[in-house]
Amino acid sequence: MNTRGLRSQLKDSVPVTGLCPQAGSYGVQDSLRRGFSSVKNELLPSHPLELSEKNFQLNQDKMNFNTLRNIQGLHAPLKLQMEYRAARQIQRLPFLPSSNLALDTLRGTDDSIGFEDILNDPVLSEIMGDPHIMTEYKLGVL
Repeated sequence: MNTRGLRSQLKDSVPVTGLCPQAGSYGVQDSLRRGFSSVKNELLPSHPLELSEKNFQLNQDKMNFNTLRNIQGLHAPLKLQMEYRAARQIQRLPFLPSSNLALDTLRGTDDSIGFEDILNDPVLSEIMGDPHIMTEYKLGVL
């Protein structure tokens, strides 16, 4: 067995905060909403391309910043990163869906229709929280 490849997959995957499943309101895992849990599924990706797809936008940004740095110098990617950070902070209230149009415009993806544009509609979401609780959580009051 190639343990070096396994270690690199574990290192690149999302870290697991705890080995116990997330408990519901009664201290028992909610299998209907979260599905059955296993430690193997939490540690290893289920498909070899899962890590690549999960980090696609990050890898794309790194490649674009590296190309921009080689062409225009160090100031160009730094300025673009500051603009990205400012565009990410512009959002609606926590209980209202935000389109992140400014960030899409900076990335150049505002004129393309992707998978997440069709199937990530918050109106179709089954979970709707209390607006007051969501706002207090976002502000750190709760």
